[in-house]
Amino acid sequence: PRLADGRPATITVRHLLTHTAGLNYTFSEPEGGPYHRARVSDGLDQPGLSLEENLARIAQAPLLHEPGAAWNYSLATDVLGGVVARAGGAPLPDVVRRLVTGPLGIDASFTVADPQQLAVPYGDASPRPARMGDPHEVALGPNKATFSPSRALDPRSYPSGGAGMVGAAGDYVRFLEALRTGGGKILRPETTAAMTSNQIGALKLQHPGGTWRFGFGVSVLEAPDPSAMPSAAGTWQWMGAYGHHFWVDPSAKLTAVVLTNTAFAGMMGEFPDAVRRAVYGPTQP
Repeated sequence: PRLADGRPATITVRHLLTHTAGLNYTFSEPEGGPYHRARVSDGLDQPGLSLEENLARIAQAPLLHEPGAAWNYSLATDVLGGVVARAGGAPLPDVVRRLVTGPLGIDASFTVADPQQLAVPYGDASPRPARMGDPHEVALGPNKATFSPSRALDPRSYPSGGAGMVGAAGDYVRFLEALRTGGGKILRPETTAAMTSNQIGALKLQHPGGTWRFGFGVSVLEAPDPSAMPSAAGTWQWMGAYGHHFWVDPSAKLTAVVLTNTAFAGMMGEFPDAVRRAVYGPTQP
């Protein structure tokens, strides 16, 4: 990878885990940006595209900043999926099955054969959400994201580490509960503690509800703003483009998963915030 001025840069696994690598998402830039020009997939579209081809496309775009200098949510997790596959000596779905879903007894995968296994996806629209076509564009701030729901039915589609798995709410809770209680059968307690604590120093995320930092794959609430969000310090969370949101509040021994299949209203904003307020009730933690 290279910076915008042409200088080479070195990206580490830690940079990928913490989203400080300098990578981006296509949906985070205006049309005509470098990711658009390289036809980079966000792991949500372009059924049948291989991981090798998408990594080559990502490499064509300049980094946004020196690795480690800033936080920016990106395709770093998809790149990390390629690293995991190489290190694990097998395709990413096989490594995930061996190390995560198998030990936890979770029935989740990167592709399914039967469309009936998938909930109907919707996208934000007015006056009500619209059933997604294929492909389907949804506005995200001044930009837009492209979805292809059929991607999950095409085994040729690369296994996206950041957006590629499909599964059920109960399995998601089982996975998060394993992490909340120390790692269960998949991680050592010290690894889980590192994953769910600040790993980016003084870098900040622009998230509402207080001061948020980032661990390895999840954001971590460092200093709550009780007037904005009823969660305690140490709460960790993340969300997904198809309209899901989860948070884990260790102090309350609470794990919550919200699946809406509506992009992006179920991911962030009024609805997930209302769910959180309803879970905690009128008393702040």
